[in-house]
Amino acid sequence: MTGTATALPPVEYAVAVERYLAASGLADGSRRIYRIALDTWAWALADRPAPTGPERRRARPPVLPLALLDHPDAAERLRAAVARRGADTDPRTLNRELSTLRAAVAWWRARGWLDGDPTTGLLPRPLPEPATATGPLSPEDLRALFALRAPLREQALWHLLHESGAAIETVLALDTDHLDPPRRRTRPPGTPVHWQSGTARLLPLLVAGRATGPLFLTDRRAPAGTPDRDRCPYTGHARLSYRRAAELFTAHTRPLGPGWTLRRLRSGR
Repeated sequence: MTGTATALPPVEYAVAVERYLAASGLADGSRRIYRIALDTWAWALADRPAPTGPERRRARPPVLPLALLDHPDAAERLRAAVARRGADTDPRTLNRELSTLRAAVAWWRARGWLDGDPTTGLLPRPLPEPATATGPLSPEDLRALFALRAPLREQALWHLLHESGAAIETVLALDTDHLDPPRRRTRPPGTPVHWQSGTARLLPLLVAGRATGPLFLTDRRAPAGTPDRDRCPYTGHARLSYRRAAELFTAHTRPLGPGWTLRRLRSGR
């Protein structure tokens, strides 16, 4: 053991997963997604097909030793699992699961718990052409997005765009006094915007006592010459622009792969 080790190496794969997740610094939602992905690979190592659909989240993965990842046929089992998953899973989801496994294996190897790397040679699946990634995000994409460790402003904006189906320009033009929180909608006149429980939970935290001014604000004070309608009277910050909102969305979703745009958040209702 090295001088930094504080516990014996885990024998079971599931215990190694929990130690990796505990040290990852991920938010609770992200840890749940990572755990589901790593549990999926446990079925592959046991040479059994992983459950699909809702059953996947409820099923208890097989108990197996972490040392199976060092077995000579571990890489072949994983390759077969990738082929099976690729038949009924979109490439972006499968690539995220592969990335999760690679990160965990690298962490375990760094601690001397594994000698080899059975993920070597497991290539990412080709993604659809960007031009085809124009429809609303899938439920799995949304779960991955909302599990990201993003600031409150971004989470509130993303939830509102998805739940309301409203145009981005309409949402960014909202002021705090446009909101009718008990009814989960905006007040008339103007284009009506309705939302659901996710947004209803986040908006009060975002507003935090601001009675008027732009709902979504920049991180910095507004430059001189900014119109009063686009400046918060409490903080002096400016209204968030579409360009900046899109830049932030791209930056936060970069680890999830290409093809993520704010306009794909609209539910299509």
